[in-house]
Amino acid sequence: MFAVVRTGGKQYRVAAGDKIAVEKLAGDAGDTITLGDVLLAGEGDSLAEAAKVVVSAEIIAQAKSEKVVVFKKRRRHNYRRKAGHRQQMTLLRIVSVGDSKAEKKAAPKKEAAPKVEEAPQAAEAPKAEAAPKAAPKAKATEPAKGVDVVKETKAKKAAPVKDGAGSKPADEKAPAKKAPAKKPAAKKSDEK
Repeated sequence: MFAVVRTGGKQYRVAAGDKIAVEKLAGDAGDTITLGDVLLAGEGDSLAEAAKVVVSAEIIAQAKSEKVVVFKKRRRHNYRRKAGHRQQMTLLRIVSVGDSKAEKKAAPKKEAAPKVEEAPQAAEAPKAEAAPKAAPKAKATEPAKGVDVVKETKAKKAAPVKDGAGSKPADEKAPAKKAPAKKPAAKKSDEK
């Protein structure tokens, strides 16, 4: 069975077992609430009387939605304002719509129990392997007492040479020669 409910000024089509995010509702995680404003209800193509249908939901969590950036600008006035907003929302799991109820899945819990027992054994093996790897790092970072440590850095690439200017680095070049003075401009003669 499905229903169309209104909450927080929005409408949602829900069925038993659905998960939806709605505007913030009062309550903590694990609480059960009733969505009272049912607009439409039915099953398949047939519709039921919406006033008699009750939609109950369980609160999964109280959260915030994605950030919305609010940017205001007035051109040619050097006016810019940037702000962000994250709307409060509630995550709901629809437990029942009218007479139909969501089926709880028990099979994954049974399968999860053996994995929990295997997990500690599997977790011990990587820790044992990780311990020897961590020790060399500690030795490499701390030098022994009385030993001088010289850090080696990679040299940067020299800039490409233009017009045979030479391959010497800037520090080793001879002082730059002054450019020859320009000849004074020829004077114009006024012959008439």
